[in-house]
Amino acid sequence: MTNTDIYARQSFGQSTGLGDRPALLVIDFVNGFNDPDILGGGNIDAAVKATVPLLAHARARGVPVIFTRIVYAQDGSDAGLWCEKVPRLRELTETAAASQVVDELAPRAGELIIRKTQASAFFDTTLAAQLAYRGIDSLIMAGCTTSGCVRASAIDAMSNNIRSVVVSDCVGDRALEPHAANLFDIGQKYADLMSAGQVMSII
Repeated sequence: MTNTDIYARQSFGQSTGLGDRPALLVIDFVNGFNDPDILGGGNIDAAVKATVPLLAHARARGVPVIFTRIVYAQDGSDAGLWCEKVPRLRELTETAAASQVVDELAPRAGELIIRKTQASAFFDTTLAAQLAYRGIDSLIMAGCTTSGCVRASAIDAMSNNIRSVVVSDCVGDRALEPHAANLFDIGQKYADLMSAGQVMSII
């Protein structure tokens, strides 16, 4: 028996698919996470580039697009325990260049931007309420990092009974080992995995 056989034997990894009105959720593809000298590295830049055609396709098809950014107060007054673990997160303030969405994926007028101070796009944000208001029943997730904010958001989507697909070539991490391990685990427990090409063929 291989290491992965036990998952199949226990019926993990079932497909949940997308609903009738999905949205593209672009998680934390900001300058700081695309810069190896700040909070980036690994395959994050490649994931950004792979997301460019996916974003263009979603916009052309009228699929709603939502972005997230980690944003802390300039004076650090809302920084918490996560910033003790990763102090450079404090640099991601509203006006800091590091906190802005990368130019290749820049939000357009009318596209929702969720600001957050924790890993999950859902935790202490208006995301769930906005999805309900807009009639969005499922999420297509791109972004970084696979082991951090993408994983946390996929788990919370599942916790909120929101179907999700993580786009395997449009998510990245600063190290490839946690990227691969977490992508596998997400696919077994929390979300479907698809390539950008597969997603574009169904939306």
